[in-house]
Amino acid sequence: MKLQRISDRHEEDVELIERTGSTIRARIGENEISADLERLPDGSAILTLGARRYRISGARRGDAILVTVGPRCFEFKPVTPRRAGGRGGLAAAELTAPMPGKVLKILVAEGDTVKAGEPVIVLEAMKMETEISAESAAKVSKIRVEVGQMVDGGAVLVELSPPADSSAPQSEIPAP
Repeated sequence: MKLQRISDRHEEDVELIERTGSTIRARIGENEISADLERLPDGSAILTLGARRYRISGARRGDAILVTVGPRCFEFKPVTPRRAGGRGGLAAAELTAPMPGKVLKILVAEGDTVKAGEPVIVLEAMKMETEISAESAAKVSKIRVEVGQMVDGGAVLVELSPPADSSAPQSEIPAP
């Protein structure tokens, strides 16, 4: 995914490479980083990068993504690719509960591929149903909740991974 920082029109390619437990690997521009991410009950997190620790949080506002790192706040917008056929990373590696609620429905199974905007989970919060949808095409790697389960705001509901490359040669597809 390519993001553009609103304040200075600086563009960076940001791609989630792998997430294993609390460790994430990402590529930002030409640099690959590895960091530990510890989620906090209030929906924020502690990002440990080398010997430094940063308190971070993020939120969506319309089509923008707001990210706070300590006292600083950054606003990003996804940049629409100008050429088709490129394969990017995920818009979000996990789907989280926007507020405390109860899991009403799980609309996918582990291993399923979902499209951008496809509903994945239905939550009930404040007597209203809220659909939680995938932000980009992805593969459902782990469902972390069950129907009927109560969840806190910011709780991770589903973990996602990049979808399988659809440009694989036909010979790699197993025969029925």
